[in-house]
Amino acid sequence: MLKMSFLQKRGRYCDHRSRRDALQIGGLGALAGLTLPSLLYADDIKAVAPRAKSCIMLFLEGGPSTIDMWDMKPNAPENIRGPFRPISTNVAGTQICEHLPACAKVADKYTIVRSHSHGDNGHVTGYYYVMTGYKPRFRDGQNSRIPANVLYPSIGSRVARELGVQGSVPAYVNLPAPMDAGGPGFYGPEYAPFVIETDPVQADFNVRDLTLPQGTTSDRMSRRQQLLSGVERLRRRASGKAADMSAYYSKAYDLITSPEAQKAFDIHAEPQPLRERYGYSTIGQCALLSRRLVEAGCRFVGVDHAGWDTHYDCFPSLKEDLIPQADLAFSALVTDLEDRGLLDTTLVVMMGEMGRTPKVNGDAGRDHWSRVQSILLAGGGVRPGQVIGETDATASAPLKDPVSIADLQ
Repeated sequence: MLKMSFLQKRGRYCDHRSRRDALQIGGLGALAGLTLPSLLYADDIKAVAPRAKSCIMLFLEGGPSTIDMWDMKPNAPENIRGPFRPISTNVAGTQICEHLPACAKVADKYTIVRSHSHGDNGHVTGYYYVMTGYKPRFRDGQNSRIPANVLYPSIGSRVARELGVQGSVPAYVNLPAPMDAGGPGFYGPEYAPFVIETDPVQADFNVRDLTLPQGTTSDRMSRRQQLLSGVERLRRRASGKAADMSAYYSKAYDLITSPEAQKAFDIHAEPQPLRERYGYSTIGQCALLSRRLVEAGCRFVGVDHAGWDTHYDCFPSLKEDLIPQADLAFSALVTDLEDRGLLDTTLVVMMGEMGRTPKVNGDAGRDHWSRVQSILLAGGGVRPGQVIGETDATASAPLKDPVSIADLQ
């Protein structure tokens, strides 16, 4: 199942939409009034305002199963509750899945939103909706007042634009692959993410764009930069691809010549016990690298973790791989940030584009279900130890405090 999910990640999803389709989506929809902040921060939101200066988003692509992780229903029929059992956390009255023991020990450091809900059951379209706050529409879609080729900026690009560069690292980073609908949209390339297309769990991990090409000396690189500076003088009059490439080259040169940036990306500098605490998995080591980037001044880190589209025989892969990896990564990240005094100013989010069906299907898996998913939030001034929202007896729909994408944005 994991292998199949990885192939889906690189090619097409189960709904036959390709990742390339994500670049062809426009959007509609107005953002509704916000109600979630008052639940997250304080009874009087004016008294305690959000303090986040950075955000780390662990995106469980494909759709994590709420009922098998954060909102278990042990009294539901067997074909709904599944084989997993709940365990108590260190917060009285809060229970989560038995395969999340590390998160159970630190439940007082995060908040669970159990009532996140929206109406898009597609992978690419749901991802777009979550990341931009706008309902998606493909270019060949319905008539609209908004041109179909309008691409809205992702939350990462908006954060980068609003908060600006801080330190020597890029303001917005994606790893270990580009996030679907994680681009700058009509903001332009200046607010595009720096994408690390290598996996930090690999022993030979390095960020290729931080080193000079083979055979290129520092003198030669300096001459190239002088030439680029000449091109920059034309940038104000340039448009389209010329201006885009100029922006990309400038960013790349700044990274290559910055010792601080290279240090921030050097995950091998971390002590072995800490790396083990995060777990030697893609999501674990990406979470650790995210902490290093935030420490160096990055504003938004988006970690895209594939494999959660569990239509077939889902419970072995959830039990043995997916849930334990997310358990270690999230619990270690929030604890590490707190130990370093960074949790109060770093908002950590773990979610997917949708949840999974309450009822187990005929292939021993769960299908798409956008009506309910649970989201984890930690840091950034969020009051920890809460459970926000409530679902019905089968985790099919919100009963209390429904949270929309607009609320979350």
